[in-house]
Amino acid sequence: MNRFKTSKFKNTTPKIGKKDGWINNVRAGSFSCQGNHIKASAKFVVFNTEQAGGGMLGLSSVKPGSDGQWTVTQLPCHSDLVTDMDFSPFDESLLATCSGDETVKLWSLVDPELQQPSSPELTLRPGQGRIELVLFHPTSSGLLAVGATKSPLIWDTSRPDTALAVLEQHGDQLQSLSWKRDGSLLATSCKDKMLRVFDPRAQTTAVQSAKSLQNNKDSRILWAKDDFLLTTGFDMMRSREARLWDSRKLSSSVSSVSLGVASGSAMSSLLLTFSEWPSLFFQTRLRRAGGEQERGCTPERRGMEAWRREKEESEWEFSLSLPTHAF
Repeated sequence: MNRFKTSKFKNTTPKIGKKDGWINNVRAGSFSCQGNHIKASAKFVVFNTEQAGGGMLGLSSVKPGSDGQWTVTQLPCHSDLVTDMDFSPFDESLLATCSGDETVKLWSLVDPELQQPSSPELTLRPGQGRIELVLFHPTSSGLLAVGATKSPLIWDTSRPDTALAVLEQHGDQLQSLSWKRDGSLLATSCKDKMLRVFDPRAQTTAVQSAKSLQNNKDSRILWAKDDFLLTTGFDMMRSREARLWDSRKLSSSVSSVSLGVASGSAMSSLLLTFSEWPSLFFQTRLRRAGGEQERGCTPERRGMEAWRREKEESEWEFSLSLPTHAF
């Protein structure tokens, strides 16, 4: 008897939604930064645009209006490129953004049909240069992980004047951050090919670290269940790969899979999202084909109608169309 349950999602493949579910005429631009360029809460979708030098975000609702159409509006955020963004897990309208202007800002969003706030709820100034990454803590409201060029910082937004902790400086550009699902640990990947795991409550140095990545091109890290980490990046032959790691022993991966040689830019890597749905793992590819790029994210579970109608075995798809001419 097999002690492992057979996943009904084993052979699941992604499918582009029908055009009546697309948000069209999105001028998303093409930028070089470490962020994912699109994020969704249960209520809103935000994404990078080419307007204002990248300092303005596009904003829409997850669901269309009563007329079946999506309203897309703009949110002027920063004086430089918005490098990353994240929604609070405790407030579907609270958005954190970071930028090349060296600030992190918190925004309280309203429906796209209404006037968006002209100023942020809060501005953080880490003083560490360009900010590349921002990520809310999954279990503690008001805590943020902020990725400066080489240093991750932990910030308590109720005490905005100074960082709660400045973690060990990395050897090169910080490329990705991920909190463990219970918020106890923070994992990072870096251009110096190192994976690091931090316990910010106990110490500022890494509790686990290893030179585990084979290539210094763009990498992503994501905490899956329990003690396991997922990474994407490149091997020594420029082939894209995904690896599974035990966070307690980073010297070698548990498993790996090659996903083909990347053509085009070094940013033709794989983006990772992990669903809270049991046994379901989404992997979204950032690709360049015919001048078109695609970026993806997974909306929060409470915003997915499929979850609420699970017993009815209904399906719900969310897609954002980024037209070729926007790139």
